[in-house]
Amino acid sequence: MSDSIVLIPTYNEKENIENIIRKVFSLEKEFDILIIDDGSPDGTAEIVESLITEFPERLFIEKRKGKLGLGTAYIHGFKWALQRDYEYVFEMDADFSHNPDDLIRLYESCANGADLSIGSRYVGGKISVVNWPIGRVIMSYYASYYVRLITRMKIYDATAGFVCYRRELLKTMNLDKVKFVGYAFQIEMKYTTYKLGFKLNEVPIIFTDRVLGQSKMSMKIFKEAFFGVWSLRLRNWDKYKKID
Repeated sequence: MSDSIVLIPTYNEKENIENIIRKVFSLEKEFDILIIDDGSPDGTAEIVESLITEFPERLFIEKRKGKLGLGTAYIHGFKWALQRDYEYVFEMDADFSHNPDDLIRLYESCANGADLSIGSRYVGGKISVVNWPIGRVIMSYYASYYVRLITRMKIYDATAGFVCYRRELLKTMNLDKVKFVGYAFQIEMKYTTYKLGFKLNEVPIIFTDRVLGQSKMSMKIFKEAFFGVWSLRLRNWDKYKKID
């Protein structure tokens, strides 16, 4: 068993899922993988299950009934990981927009003192995105600027979904209080980390838009992130720290 688990939520990722699993397992450092599948009708879960016999005790799947949202998938995965002995818990997309090779750099960042390491597309204001339409680049970049302005976090890529958490951070958070389910979830987790006094560190990455499969981004998800930032400023953050 590795000290690190990579959480990969899936919905209709049959074109990518086997390749991403094999790539992660080929890395020099050993990572386990948990797939959280939201009832993919395209057979994603069946592909994963066929691989479990090849990678016993390294590949796991949790199957949920229907699309319940990105945030709830990760919360499900966090709780699953905390019930086991993983020290480092990663979020990563299935579509190769996140380069699996960068898992090692995120791990090293947390192993060397960060509580949350962030694979950042915008470190220092530089844009490191490949194959996105210019409109989406502008929207994403200025969304992160907007979050910095409102929350005062010194994080350039607040909506990043390629991250590593230390176990102690997730144990301290009251995960049942996490509210958002779309991409605002990523902002909420970073801001909660910040408000609870943990250390965040950005690791520069190159983000490459998916080649296979379909993006899950929608205007509803964007609106949740845009308007949800204000509610974060108004919360009673004592409720977001877990009391044993």
